[in-house]
Amino acid sequence: MDVIVGGRCATSEENEELEEEAAAAGRPVGVSEAEEGSHTDSDSDLETEGTHGLGEPGRDTLYLGCCRAHGVVSISCFLRQGSAPELNLRHHGLGLQGARALASSLASNSCIKRLDLRDNGLCGAGAEALAVALSKSSSICDVDLSENQLGAAGAQALCAFLVGNMAMQKIQLSGNSLEEQAAQYLAELLLAHTGLKSLDLSYNQLNDQAGEMLGPALAENTGLTELNISWNHLRGPGAVAFARGLQANIFLKVLDISYNGFGDPGASAVGEALKANNVLEELNMSNNRISAVGALSLGLGLGLRVNQTLRVLVVSRNPMRSEGCFGLLKSVQDNPAPALELLDFSYIQVNTEFDDLASSVKVILPGLCIKTGACRAEYKKELLPVFRQSLPVPAPK
Repeated sequence: MDVIVGGRCATSEENEELEEEAAAAGRPVGVSEAEEGSHTDSDSDLETEGTHGLGEPGRDTLYLGCCRAHGVVSISCFLRQGSAPELNLRHHGLGLQGARALASSLASNSCIKRLDLRDNGLCGAGAEALAVALSKSSSICDVDLSENQLGAAGAQALCAFLVGNMAMQKIQLSGNSLEEQAAQYLAELLLAHTGLKSLDLSYNQLNDQAGEMLGPALAENTGLTELNISWNHLRGPGAVAFARGLQANIFLKVLDISYNGFGDPGASAVGEALKANNVLEELNMSNNRISAVGALSLGLGLGLRVNQTLRVLVVSRNPMRSEGCFGLLKSVQDNPAPALELLDFSYIQVNTEFDDLASSVKVILPGLCIKTGACRAEYKKELLPVFRQSLPVPAPK
């Protein structure tokens, strides 16, 4: 089984040593000798507390029994959950055995709709235990498993079990060391799960090969409306393949590909995608190594000249200089029916020629907010969660 050692998943050899030591001392795995006494007292208190009307008695009894069986301390906030629709257990250090104990209770719980297990050291085995429970749940539709060191094994287990559960609508897998191998399972999930609406894969290690697998899956997906794949390693052929998937997709409305390495070839491919895509509304391409050449491909290549659905375009922190910003804005000006409400060039220095063009465009499109390094114009409409951390926070009045 997986045990957390020093903030990481222990190796199989370390697991065996820990299990032998715990067995010899007669205490649960992962609990030190010094902690055992305090945990025993805490568990006893919670058992008493759980039997006095905190939540459904049958569910509490099941959970407490599972905790004893797996040798872990019960979590009081779960016992206090009652019929609340959200269960937040982030940063509780569940580990494998805690996940197993929780999974046994989740499978029969019909109240919880959102489950937050961010940063619990679940690793692959813990994810597998939870995946079995999630596959049987008809109520849980929103799950956050970010920062749990799931890896490819965890991704495989989750995707395999969730394919058959159409109730699942939102999954957050940010910061889980997902690489090329995990992309294969994620692609299969995108192809098979038509009920999934939102997927967060940010802060992972998805590379070129991952992009080549996810792109075709995105093209065939028939349900996803929000995808965050920022802070990965999509570049080169992988970025181009991913962008081609966007061209064929007819459901995605919000896409965050910021902090990758799309570069000029990727920007050109996105421009081509925007010619055909008439669904996407919000696109974040900030910090993607896009030069003035790539910006011109994105704009003058007819992507922004003809697109009539994109409302938000963020291209901040790219080395496109004023020339690239000018080209993008000129494409918007030449568009007969642009939908853009926000064009973000933050942290890119622009010249007076750009400022003059921006003034002219504002006359034609008074509702368009143009942000630059020197502009503090506020975009007042509420953005979806993907973009809230990417846009500069307005200064307090």
